[in-house]
Amino acid sequence: MSTKVFVDGQEGTTGLKIFEYLSPRTDVEILRIDDAKRKDVEERRRLINASDVTFLCLPDVASRESASLVENDRTVLIDASTAFRTQADWAYGLPELTKAQRDKVRKSKRIAVPGCHASAFILAMRPLVEARLVAPEFAAHSYSLTGYSGGGKKMIAEYEAGGNAKLASPRPYALGLTHKHLPEMAVHGGLKSAPVFTPIVGPFYKGLAVTTYFSPKQLTRGAKPQDVQALFAEYYAGEQFVRVAPFNADENLDAGMFDVQANNDTNRVDLFVFGNDEQFVTVARLDNLGKGASGAAIQCMNLAIGADENTGLHA
Repeated sequence: MSTKVFVDGQEGTTGLKIFEYLSPRTDVEILRIDDAKRKDVEERRRLINASDVTFLCLPDVASRESASLVENDRTVLIDASTAFRTQADWAYGLPELTKAQRDKVRKSKRIAVPGCHASAFILAMRPLVEARLVAPEFAAHSYSLTGYSGGGKKMIAEYEAGGNAKLASPRPYALGLTHKHLPEMAVHGGLKSAPVFTPIVGPFYKGLAVTTYFSPKQLTRGAKPQDVQALFAEYYAGEQFVRVAPFNADENLDAGMFDVQANNDTNRVDLFVFGNDEQFVTVARLDNLGKGASGAAIQCMNLAIGADENTGLHA
């Protein structure tokens, strides 16, 4: 039998990308809502409860409303907003987080898809905390460079309209240091406080890389950057969607430059360590519409319905 899937918020960037992933699949039946009824609560209630899986691709308030419409113990909710990412009764949709996380996602009826910046930051930070190379009190400093598709339909339209010279250069934002991904970055990164984090949007459609700064003096046991790379390789051994690059290798760069877009159209995260014995950085790269959003949602759905985890996804 096919899995009945409903996308609540089907016209947004994440919802449209989820449809793109689902459309070729023969193991799912997509339940569609009539455009005229997209805001009709009773019609949404009907479709949510008729589904085996509902993706919530909505603002936080609307996601909470939709979650309240479930009237059965069968429907799996997979939420792409920030509404539930730090709630204990929702599984955080990052199967690679810890050894136990994949099973939590597989068994849960409530799954919160991570934010794009958060996924990259956490995948590079959590192994260090788990191994006690970094203390939970660590004061992390990071920045992210991301494509404009992460800003949603309005920002996409603004960039693609052309004619605005200001959009030709990278633009830092959220400089009040209150980005909406910060709570999950702390909680699921294993830190007691959120990082100092500054995202930057660039004049390209998609692709994302989060860079975090370290000094070996901040690490325990006299660890060096090579040790961090080795730890990543061990921690993510066997993970099909996480690739750990060799330390400081020339092949990690393109003529000495880092390619933020190299993971586009995949569900893969690449982890890098660059630097020397005095200071180094970790860099985590992903497709902000793939592993950073819709691809991660599909990965979670595959686990929840018992399908192969990589069904419809590209590593």
